[in-house]
This record gives sequence, C-alpha cells and structure tokens, in this order.
Amino acid sequence: MSVRLRLSRAGTKKSPFYHLVVADQRAPRDGAFIEQVGTYDPRVSPPVVKLVEDRIQHWIARGAQPTDAVWDLMRHAKPNAKHPDTVAPIAKASRAAKRA
Repeated sequence: MSVRLRLSRAGTKKSPFYHLVVADQRAPRDGAFIEQVGTYDPRVSPPVVKLVEDRIQHWIARGAQPTDAVWDLMRHAKPNAKHPDTVAPIAKASRAAKRA
C-alpha cells in the first residue's frame, strides 16, 4: 500500500477548505483516508495552516510521501523542514571498505 499525505477538499462551492490527510494513493481525493493530520484555509488573509507535526513525522518515517501541494504548505508552516526526497539515506558500509 502506497501512502500519501495530501489535501482533501471540504467546504462549499466557491468556498474551499482543505483537510491534510494520510490516504492510500489509489483512494479518490475526497474519499477514504487513514488519518487527518492538519487543515488549510486559503480564504483568509494570510492563509491559515494547522499541522499536527508529530503525526506527520510519524507517517513520513513510515514511508508516506507528501504531494507537492502538501510539501509547499509544510515548508511555509515550518521553513526549516527538509523534503523526505532530499534527505540522504544512511548508507551501509560496502564490503570493500570493511576489508581495508
């Protein structure tokens, strides 16, 4: 199961409000989700972003991939955040290095 952090649209016509959810990537945009981990309200100035950071980190550590829109919201809410794709994985020592 491939899990994504993505936005789920709520609100009425011409009055959007979004929930940041953890969902299987095959589920529809506003369909079933695993957990709600934040909200985004673009109608107010400046837009309000509320994130449950410990749960977001929990899901990213377990392989959930944020969409581009979610990544942009996370970066604006916490400017020091690093994108999961840019974090270098811990490399295992090669056999050649162990022999030397």
